[in-house]
Amino acid sequence: MNEKIHRTVIVGGGMAGLTAAVYLARAGHDVLLLEKNKECGGLLNSFQREGFTFDAGARSILNAGVIHPMLKELGIELDFLDSPVSIGIENKIISLSPETGLDDYKRLLEEIYPESVNDIDKIDTKIRKIMNDMRVLYAIDNPNFREEKDGVYLKQLLGWMPKFLPVLRRLSKQTEPVESYLGKLTSNQSLIDIIAQHFFKKTPTSFALGYFYSYTDYIYPRGGTGQLPKAMVQRIIELGGKIQTETEIIAVNPSEKTLTDNAGNIHSYDTLIWSADLKTLYRILNTNDLEEKVTREILEQKELLLSKRGCDSVYSLFIGVDMPLEKFSSISNGHFFYTPSKQGLGEVHWSELDSLIENFNNKSKDEVLQWLDKYCQLTTYEISIPAFRDPSLAPEGKTGLEISMLFEYDLLKKVEDANWYKEFRTEVENRMLETLSNSIYPGLKDKVIFQTSSTPLSIAKAVSTSEGAIVGWSYLSPVPVVHQLRKIQSSVKTPIPNVYQAGQWAYSPAGIPTAIITGWNASKNVIKNSS
Repeated sequence: MNEKIHRTVIVGGGMAGLTAAVYLARAGHDVLLLEKNKECGGLLNSFQREGFTFDAGARSILNAGVIHPMLKELGIELDFLDSPVSIGIENKIISLSPETGLDDYKRLLEEIYPESVNDIDKIDTKIRKIMNDMRVLYAIDNPNFREEKDGVYLKQLLGWMPKFLPVLRRLSKQTEPVESYLGKLTSNQSLIDIIAQHFFKKTPTSFALGYFYSYTDYIYPRGGTGQLPKAMVQRIIELGGKIQTETEIIAVNPSEKTLTDNAGNIHSYDTLIWSADLKTLYRILNTNDLEEKVTREILEQKELLLSKRGCDSVYSLFIGVDMPLEKFSSISNGHFFYTPSKQGLGEVHWSELDSLIENFNNKSKDEVLQWLDKYCQLTTYEISIPAFRDPSLAPEGKTGLEISMLFEYDLLKKVEDANWYKEFRTEVENRMLETLSNSIYPGLKDKVIFQTSSTPLSIAKAVSTSEGAIVGWSYLSPVPVVHQLRKIQSSVKTPIPNVYQAGQWAYSPAGIPTAIITGWNASKNVIKNSS
């Protein structure tokens, strides 16, 4: 076995791990980042097929006062393009602009649910209050990523702080699931569904309704979202950091400060930052020779984490079609949330799905597919067209589409265990195409050049994320990590000696900006404690 000694080892090359690595390398630390896959990026990456570029993870990137200042501070130059969002229900579509988007969204709901105009007014009032708080939250560059604070910025910061602190307090109190909160404002279940099904089950109200601001703060790197992690990798190497890919960690021994990888190599560390799946860390952790109190705390944390589940996952269909961009640009922006029916999912996504999973072994294929029919006709689709933002991402005269919907990992696992996973994937793809061809994109299915898809199972396998989750912990039970923004600094701490955590599993609700912030916090803890 080869022994490789590095002062700080980071496991997981997603945005949290890359952030920790780049700031440690910038501070002159000896840092090694280990990534399981061939390339870094985790859930933020792009891939090419037949001249098309697709974004396999996030379809756009939320700036949130983090991305632009961080890249500027690190000396990374990326060309970002605007990424406006459209929202559509049946045949009515709006563009969600910062100036008039919410007015248009309110009118959209009123046209579709005229019987609930008064309720929509109450919902609109609540969304506006949260949006105003979000504007304050992201009004200036995040101070963590502005080491050099000139006079103009300091003046902005001093004016911002008195507004920022009350916003933090308000948002930290608005943790009620969005479904039940909306239920207090209207009895129209379809209206509740049509808003709530944009989000994961039981998403906290402030996080869910705050997305109506986030939609207006999306940016898109020229060349695809995968350009961001690529730029981070390049900067880490320029600063003297080391990155080793195709390296999976299979054992962690904190008493000896060592990691064992899948090739049998030993990696020694002074400090470890774990920015991969937290359940995996605690499963492979060796607690031998640790103090009794420390071992007890670790085992308690392990029991808690292993009892929890990852959040909802997504099913994504990637297609190249023989249709020009103009056919789609006349309908929506390049990032499009579309619901084919105003009926809403209702119990299709709750009791019917739970019953289907629980009684799967007693269900016929036809019964499963009947549920799938309803789900594909009623769910909300996130549709992204990369070439809208950057025309070079598709061949001339053709268009690439990324079509996603929330989907349950457990159902796919039951299907896989029943040995009809490949067949089921085909059924899902065909129903997604059929639904969109019969609604917003007439004739789409007949123009498909090629199609491929990713499922919750393939996401779980590709990036080793529990239950295929793309935003960390499920909201169906209390999350086992820090979940208040004012406490995010403490989210990186673990009961394991000399080990920090970062990424989507370290803080909830998770997203690219919060993953970056946890990576930054972890690096700052390492720098502080090693000085």
